[in-house]
Amino acid sequence: MFRILWSKIKEALVSVLPVVGIVLILCATPLVDLSAKEIVIFVVSALLLILGIGLFNVGADLAMSPMGEYIGGGLTRSGKLPVLLIVSFTMGVLITVAEPDLSVLANQISQRVDPTLLIVCVGLGVGIFLLLGVLKILFKKSVSAMLVFFYMVMFALVALMVSTGGEDFVALSFDSGGVTTGPITAPFIIAIGVGIAAVIGGRHSGENSFGLLALCSIGPILVVMLLGMGGGSADSGFNPAAYRLPDNVIEGFFREMWQVVKEVGLALLLICVAFTVLQLVYLRLPVQRIKHIAVGIAYTFVGLVVFLTAVSVGFLPIGFKLGSQIAAQPWALVLIGFLLGMLVVLAEPAVHVLNKQVEEVTNRAITKRSMMIAMSIGVGLSIGLSMLRIWLDFSILYYLIPGYIISLGLSFFVPSIYTAIAFDSGGVASGPLTSTFILPFAIGACLTCQGEGKILTDAFGIVAMVAMTPLITIQILGFRAIVARNVRNKIAQRRIVSADDGQIINFM
Repeated sequence: MFRILWSKIKEALVSVLPVVGIVLILCATPLVDLSAKEIVIFVVSALLLILGIGLFNVGADLAMSPMGEYIGGGLTRSGKLPVLLIVSFTMGVLITVAEPDLSVLANQISQRVDPTLLIVCVGLGVGIFLLLGVLKILFKKSVSAMLVFFYMVMFALVALMVSTGGEDFVALSFDSGGVTTGPITAPFIIAIGVGIAAVIGGRHSGENSFGLLALCSIGPILVVMLLGMGGGSADSGFNPAAYRLPDNVIEGFFREMWQVVKEVGLALLLICVAFTVLQLVYLRLPVQRIKHIAVGIAYTFVGLVVFLTAVSVGFLPIGFKLGSQIAAQPWALVLIGFLLGMLVVLAEPAVHVLNKQVEEVTNRAITKRSMMIAMSIGVGLSIGLSMLRIWLDFSILYYLIPGYIISLGLSFFVPSIYTAIAFDSGGVASGPLTSTFILPFAIGACLTCQGEGKILTDAFGIVAMVAMTPLITIQILGFRAIVARNVRNKIAQRRIVSADDGQIINFM
């Protein structure tokens, strides 16, 4: 076990070091002025971040993914469709309500929307669309068609919100969809799809398992849009105290850790209780497998507590201060935003879970490396473009509408597996580091460039951008694969024709 853990920690080290490196390099330039105390806290937090990601990834392999597969596969095998649908809806609500990413976003907007109301609404959205996603797998429906339909409904609601003066809620709605598929929900939802598809079988069973995360990201957007139509406080939602380092760092660290322990403990407890009930009634797994899952739950718990505490204590205030200082030079803000986006996605735990799942299901036809490159470029572009929007102060709809038109248009020209994976990738790319480092970075930049009054419309929406751009880059990866395959086929055909003529020609 120690060897596996060490391997995961080394992977996390490679992922996190670039982010730390660029922040430390910035500290040596006139753009950024961090105190020695802030630098030390950031570096220590980064080390804890590495340990947390390593522990979490071991736990995801041992517990979260197997539990999802056992639930999806076991209930499908039982043939009891109503039970499968009820459990899917219930699990979707429970794991989302306790998702730490969602709590981070809700707390940062607490002066505008009641956090409990927002969290419950988002949970209902995920539960409903997880149920629809399970039906998609069972009846082997096209995820592309479902995405096109629901995005049309979504943008119809956007038009209604704009016409009724609720445009300032649009960015928050899309952000809510981005944060739902975090480190707890993503592995679980992915695994449920894999488990159901494996039992159903068929030629394209692996491909059929993707798309659940994409659908589960749509539900919260629609529900929060409906919530926004009911109005809200005129407050910007900005709370300066949330972005300051505590005077007593040790005390602040343990206070934050206790809060994270409660949130993560609740999340895992809900999952464990539901899994225990299903184990006793339907699954009846061997004791040895249950022991492995219990060990994995322990790793997941410790890993998430360490990870989320580190990003909340060290990364959130540093991200805010970096954004507010770099924004004094807008050209640097756009460039550094692009670089940070490319690097931050490497440290998102759920990204590694999805990439591993993709490589396994596709038998390495789509590799982790190609996925990571496509996602890194996509997220880099999203942060860079978001910084440009903060600088120039224009509506996020100028990005989202053409972006989703391109994304949905590409879905008609690439294999369905690339579309499903692309939309799933958008969900996992917007993880804890996005909400606790990139979002505060954007809020700090907006405060400098546009003032507090523009935070809700200009700074928020960055999570939505992170969730959108991988949809385009990964589908372009699929389009490139089609073109390469067609070229190879044409070359092979020309060789056959030349061979028939007695003139074999090598075109490579």
